[in-house]
Amino acid sequence: MPTPAPAPVVVPVGADATVLPTDTTFEALGVPAPLVEVLTGSGITAPFPIQVATLPDSLGGRDVLGRGRTGSGKTLAFSIPLVARLAASDSKRQPKRPRSLILVPTRELANQVAAVVDPMARALGMRTTTIFGGVGQNPQVQALSQGVDVVIACPGRLEDLIQQGHCDLGAIEVTILDEADHMADLGFLPGVKRIMDRTPKVGQRMLFSATLDNGVDILVKRYLSSPVTHSVDPAVAPVSTMTHHVFHVQTADKPEVVRQLASGLGRSVLFTRTKHQAKKLAKQLTAQGIPAVDLHGNLSQNARERNLEAFSNGSTRVLCATDIAARGIHVDDVALVVHVDPPTEHKAYLHRSGRTARAGAGGIVVTITTPDMVGEVRTLTRQAGINPLVSKVAPGAPLLEELTGPPAPFVEPAPVVEQQPQGNGGGRRRGAGGGGGGRGTSSAKPASGGRGGSGSSGGSGRSSGPARTRAELAARAGSSSAASFSAGSRRGR
Repeated sequence: MPTPAPAPVVVPVGADATVLPTDTTFEALGVPAPLVEVLTGSGITAPFPIQVATLPDSLGGRDVLGRGRTGSGKTLAFSIPLVARLAASDSKRQPKRPRSLILVPTRELANQVAAVVDPMARALGMRTTTIFGGVGQNPQVQALSQGVDVVIACPGRLEDLIQQGHCDLGAIEVTILDEADHMADLGFLPGVKRIMDRTPKVGQRMLFSATLDNGVDILVKRYLSSPVTHSVDPAVAPVSTMTHHVFHVQTADKPEVVRQLASGLGRSVLFTRTKHQAKKLAKQLTAQGIPAVDLHGNLSQNARERNLEAFSNGSTRVLCATDIAARGIHVDDVALVVHVDPPTEHKAYLHRSGRTARAGAGGIVVTITTPDMVGEVRTLTRQAGINPLVSKVAPGAPLLEELTGPPAPFVEPAPVVEQQPQGNGGGRRRGAGGGGGGRGTSSAKPASGGRGGSGSSGGSGRSSGPARTRAELAARAGSSSAASFSAGSRRGR
């Protein structure tokens, strides 16, 4: 008896549908062989749904509107066609006139995208660079003057370089807007429009966003020509592999419950509402023998990268963050997300929670509520569409160790080492407290701690190095062992 053909999978494509077999490969989608070889070398052999949905159109030169939540594989979905289209073009690299542009909301996302694009671009003889603020502009200016094929940029610094005469967008063939909704949230849309107006109207354009609100729809109507729309999952939705808990605790017991949740052997992200609380919590946990680092809008670029590296390389297991880290963090094996302070709206809850249970892995989400917040949390979970397990919890409750495992060994805090201001990104901060919430642990000294001012400036677009690049690709640009986050410092977080 002949072997039956694999059952087809229907991927939504606007009002229509594309029917593709479940064993669809990158080759079958039309990805050029050299790029397939790069992907295979990084352990990527099967496309994610958003890649299956968008690649046939994007490789064919169509304008594409892709909707999918963080971690769905969007970075590869636009990186592959970008590199393939440039490789097929007859145009040549010119000084100060890049051939393609990827606009992103934050510098951390710029580095993450560069780590995915660069190995594919290099395989085809192309150059990439990143452009963002918080670091010196000279390496970026030098890269542009030498000629690049792909610019991955944040709107503010790119506009600065354009106005100074260092960059001309008149030769752009492919433009990509990544996380357009986040750019709207951060108030970047006016700058995005000014930049887009400088690109040729005849080029291919792709826009990827989790939602189409806050003015993103205006970008679509103004800059995309008859776009093909692909939506592979809800804008923000609960993940089935997450287990959600709500802990009712007495106000006096909250600090100890948080400490016990953070004391497990797995990686955890603890969210607070304010920068001060994130810094204070990281400092308190470190003093209690639980090395922790903080992420918030007051940190310099060097401090952000140092703390992210400490979290990703395992020298610290706990990240205390405001909502600037609620979108875009990509770290493997985040076992636990704790809403130390519940967010103010349900989308933030889902974005925060999405730092765990990525790429099909499991994860635990705990929301801590004190008696004065019970009603607020009940409304929040209902709007988020989840049905959490609700428990009354006191310090030492068996449920705490059940969720986190046995506590990790106590780590003696090291003396705090004072540091000088960091120049461009960190003139407002003094000492190690700004880099890690006052921590003085070994987590302040990862190998990459001093690279923020040079490698991350994006002069070559290779700031992550080969190891991190491979890790990013292997995770389909969705859940890397190398950390990256989306920073909302413009919103004062």
